[in-house]
Amino acid sequence: MFTVYWMIFGALALAAGAAILGAWLRRHPTKSGAEKTSRVMHFLFFAGMVSPGTVAFLYPGYQNIDKLVGIPSLPCRAASLGLGIVLAVPALYLLVVSNQLLRSLGQGANAFRLTHKIVESDIYARTRNPMSLGFYFGALAVGLIAGSTFTTLGALLGTIPAHLLFLRYFEEEELRLRFGDAYHEYRRHTPFLVPKLTAPDRG
Repeated sequence: MFTVYWMIFGALALAAGAAILGAWLRRHPTKSGAEKTSRVMHFLFFAGMVSPGTVAFLYPGYQNIDKLVGIPSLPCRAASLGLGIVLAVPALYLLVVSNQLLRSLGQGANAFRLTHKIVESDIYARTRNPMSLGFYFGALAVGLIAGSTFTTLGALLGTIPAHLLFLRYFEEEELRLRFGDAYHEYRRHTPFLVPKLTAPDRG
């Protein structure tokens, strides 16, 4: 049960951190403050979401969590498995491509090694948060493939809403402080999450 509590607490910690540090940035709007708090938030993300998810995969295993918490597994096993596989494909693509672009064009990475440039090409011309979208698809895919009600609902009601709060209330303010007018212009032309089928026209 420790892993289950860790997963729940991790989502709450990320949401609370986004609210507290997002409010702090608005009272202390400096580039250095944005850089420091960004590293704190990424620590909360990895410690509160990635780590417990990894541990849960190893023990007790996602397919065993429902039995552990005393709830039934997902019905229609074949349908949930198929949908999970369908979601896993774009999840893997978005995570791999966005990470590669941040390293090659943004001169940074997705967490503690902050990017030095805004990446605006390829998938980043269609959505500002392709990595997050891939993470959401992946979180849902894991629960569906495992047939786990707890993991699937946890992604829908905990992981994804907490991370969306992080993006909207903290990260967008942090990026505005670090990149200024360049980020404002990028944000004006590019959707927040749902990708456009074609790159936005900047003419």
